[in-house]
Amino acid sequence: MKFSVFQTSQIGGRKRNEDRMGYTYSKSSAIFLVADGLGGHPDGDVASQLGLQVVMSKFRTHASPKIEHVSNFLTEAMTDVHESLIAYAVSHSMVDTPSTTMVVVIVQDGLAYMGHCGDSRGYFIRQTEVLTRTQDHSLLVRDGGLSADSDLELPSRHTLFSCLGASSVPFIEVAEPVPLRFGDRMLLCSDGLWGSVTETDIVQAMQDPKVSEATTALVNLALHNGGPRSDNVTALTVRWEETDNPAR
Repeated sequence: MKFSVFQTSQIGGRKRNEDRMGYTYSKSSAIFLVADGLGGHPDGDVASQLGLQVVMSKFRTHASPKIEHVSNFLTEAMTDVHESLIAYAVSHSMVDTPSTTMVVVIVQDGLAYMGHCGDSRGYFIRQTEVLTRTQDHSLLVRDGGLSADSDLELPSRHTLFSCLGASSVPFIEVAEPVPLRFGDRMLLCSDGLWGSVTETDIVQAMQDPKVSEATTALVNLALHNGGPRSDNVTALTVRWEETDNPAR
């Protein structure tokens, strides 16, 4: 299993960084994660950090060296995060529970499995094409959003109907696995990135063969576009380096 990876997180114009990112791997499996603690909720940085710790700990326990039933693992891991956040709020006598969005990718046997909750995004990019990306769990985009001539006030793209730590049971979405080819890119990011750049910007940046250069350029563009009030901007990019399997 061969891949290149680079991750970076910038505070932008906020007082603190509530995003978290991370990756780890065993001999036969790798996991990549970005979490974005919700602003306007208490301890958003605690929520994203706790989420990262819970998922990574579960991966290290179960990847021996591979995960059985990867799709189930992703659902269970994010459910564990949700329950851990509720337990944290109870133990600290909090009225509101710290909450976070999350996107997770597990790569195993030449397949990439992606799960998410909220509006942290994951992109699969092959050459100059976005093969697939996650669909945000926000009121604006789900089911096509509102029509342009609607008399209703448009909701914010930040109005989520699902996140981890919410009062309702979270909607955790796991996509069908994607067979990877040499050179494929996976980008995981917070809304501070995708909300300030276009999909064309993302694809163009991902053409750089060095993941460090590609990711840094994209994050810098998001910070520039976001201006002095930019959100936290976090991105983790993976380039698949494994030689193609003719069977796929």
